[in-house]
Amino acid sequence: QVQVVESGGGLVQAGGSLRLSCTVSGSTVDALAMVWFRQAPGKEREGVSCINWTGRYTYYADSVKGRFTISREYAKNTQYLQMNSLKSEDTAMYYCAAIRGGGCSASWAAAALVNYWGQGTQVTVSS
Repeated sequence: QVQVVESGGGLVQAGGSLRLSCTVSGSTVDALAMVWFRQAPGKEREGVSCINWTGRYTYYADSVKGRFTISREYAKNTQYLQMNSLKSEDTAMYYCAAIRGGGCSASWAAAALVNYWGQGTQVTVSS
Protein backbone atom coordinates (compact mmCIF):
# COMPACT_ATOMS: atom_id res chain seq x y z
CA GLN A 1 0.00 0.00 0.00
CA VAL A 2 1.48 3.32 -1.09
CA GLN A 3 0.84 6.32 1.12
CA VAL A 4 1.33 9.92 0.03
CA VAL A 5 1.59 12.77 2.53
CA GLU A 6 2.06 16.46 1.65
CA SER A 7 3.24 19.31 3.81
CA GLY A 8 4.48 22.87 3.50
CA GLY A 9 1.42 24.84 2.50
CA GLY A 10 0.51 28.14 4.09
CA LEU A 11 -0.20 31.81 3.61
CA VAL A 12 2.28 33.93 1.68
CA GLN A 13 2.25 37.36 0.08
CA ALA A 14 2.31 37.74 -3.67
CA GLY A 15 5.87 37.54 -4.94
CA GLY A 16 6.89 35.25 -2.12
CA SER A 17 7.96 31.62 -2.07
CA LEU A 18 6.87 28.32 -0.56
CA ARG A 19 8.24 24.80 -0.77
CA LEU A 20 5.85 21.89 -0.67
CA SER A 21 7.05 18.46 0.35
CA CYS A 22 5.57 15.08 -0.41
CA THR A 23 6.69 11.91 1.31
CA VAL A 24 5.83 8.55 -0.18
CA SER A 25 5.93 5.21 1.58
CA GLY A 26 5.23 1.75 0.27
CA SER A 27 6.83 -1.05 -1.59
CA THR A 28 6.76 0.49 -5.09
CA VAL A 29 8.17 3.97 -4.44
CA ASP A 30 11.02 3.67 -6.94
CA ALA A 31 8.68 2.93 -9.84
CA LEU A 32 6.47 5.96 -9.43
CA ALA A 33 6.21 9.18 -11.37
CA MET A 34 5.25 12.00 -9.02
CA VAL A 35 2.81 14.72 -9.94
CA TRP A 36 1.53 17.86 -8.27
CA PHE A 37 -2.04 18.93 -8.91
CA ARG A 38 -3.97 21.89 -7.62
CA GLN A 39 -7.59 22.79 -7.32
CA ALA A 40 -8.98 26.23 -6.66
CA PRO A 41 -12.55 26.74 -5.43
CA GLY A 42 -15.02 26.32 -8.28
CA LYS A 43 -12.37 25.09 -10.69
CA GLU A 44 -11.28 21.72 -11.98
CA ARG A 45 -8.22 19.99 -10.62
CA GLU A 46 -5.24 20.78 -12.86
CA GLY A 47 -1.84 19.23 -13.26
CA VAL A 48 0.99 21.52 -12.16
CA SER A 49 4.16 19.49 -12.56
CA CYS A 50 5.44 15.96 -13.07
CA ILE A 51 8.79 14.29 -12.42
CA ASN A 52 9.61 10.84 -13.68
CA TRP A 53 10.99 8.07 -11.51
CA THR A 54 14.61 8.81 -12.35
CA GLY A 55 14.21 12.50 -11.74
CA ARG A 56 15.69 13.19 -15.14
CA TYR A 57 12.52 14.44 -16.81
CA THR A 58 10.29 17.18 -15.50
CA TYR A 59 7.20 18.82 -16.93
CA TYR A 60 5.27 21.91 -16.01
CA ALA A 61 1.96 23.56 -16.75
CA ASP A 62 2.43 26.72 -18.79
CA SER A 63 1.03 28.78 -15.94
CA VAL A 64 3.92 27.87 -13.62
CA LYS A 65 6.88 27.48 -15.99
CA GLY A 66 9.85 29.48 -14.85
CA ARG A 67 8.42 29.93 -11.35
CA PHE A 68 7.97 26.40 -9.97
CA THR A 69 10.58 23.66 -9.73
CA ILE A 70 9.91 20.02 -9.00
CA SER A 71 12.58 17.73 -7.59
CA ARG A 72 12.89 14.47 -5.68
CA GLU A 73 15.20 13.14 -3.01
CA TYR A 74 15.33 9.37 -3.16
CA ALA A 75 17.07 8.84 0.16
CA LYS A 76 14.05 10.38 1.87
CA ASN A 77 11.39 9.10 -0.54
CA THR A 78 10.40 12.73 -0.84
CA GLN A 79 9.64 15.08 -3.68
CA TYR A 80 9.44 18.83 -3.54
CA LEU A 81 7.69 21.65 -5.33
CA GLN A 82 9.57 24.92 -4.96
CA MET A 83 7.19 27.75 -5.76
CA ASN A 84 8.65 31.21 -6.39
CA SER A 85 7.13 34.49 -7.52
CA LEU A 86 3.76 33.36 -6.28
CA LYS A 87 0.64 35.02 -7.60
CA SER A 88 -2.87 35.25 -6.21
CA GLU A 89 -4.00 32.88 -8.94
CA ASP A 90 -1.74 30.20 -7.46
CA THR A 91 -4.09 30.00 -4.48
CA ALA A 92 -5.44 26.47 -4.32
CA MET A 93 -5.36 23.16 -2.55
CA TYR A 94 -2.24 21.37 -3.75
CA TYR A 95 -2.25 17.60 -4.05
CA CYS A 96 0.69 15.28 -4.41
CA ALA A 97 0.02 12.23 -6.52
CA ALA A 98 1.80 9.14 -7.77
CA ILE A 99 1.48 7.26 -11.02
CA ARG A 100 2.64 3.67 -11.35
CA GLY A 101 5.04 2.90 -14.16
CA GLY A 102 7.41 5.74 -13.40
CA GLY A 103 6.94 7.89 -16.47
CA CYS A 104 5.33 11.24 -17.12
CA SER A 105 3.32 10.45 -20.20
CA ALA A 106 1.88 13.02 -22.55
CA SER A 107 -1.23 12.85 -20.38
CA TRP A 108 0.56 13.34 -17.06
CA ALA A 109 -1.80 16.15 -16.09
CA ALA A 110 -4.86 13.89 -16.30
CA ALA A 111 -6.14 13.19 -12.82
CA ALA A 112 -7.71 9.96 -14.04
CA LEU A 113 -4.24 8.42 -14.47
CA VAL A 114 -3.28 8.88 -10.83
CA ASN A 115 -2.97 5.73 -8.73
CA TYR A 116 -2.32 7.33 -5.34
CA TRP A 117 -3.35 10.69 -3.90
CA GLY A 118 -2.27 12.69 -0.91
CA GLN A 119 -4.74 14.55 1.27
CA GLY A 120 -3.77 17.99 0.03
CA THR A 121 -2.15 21.08 1.50
CA GLN A 122 -3.60 24.59 1.19
CA VAL A 123 -1.61 27.38 -0.43
CA THR A 124 -3.00 30.89 -0.12
CA VAL A 125 -1.34 33.84 -1.81
CA SER A 126 -2.45 37.27 -0.67
CA SER A 127 -2.25 40.20 -3.06
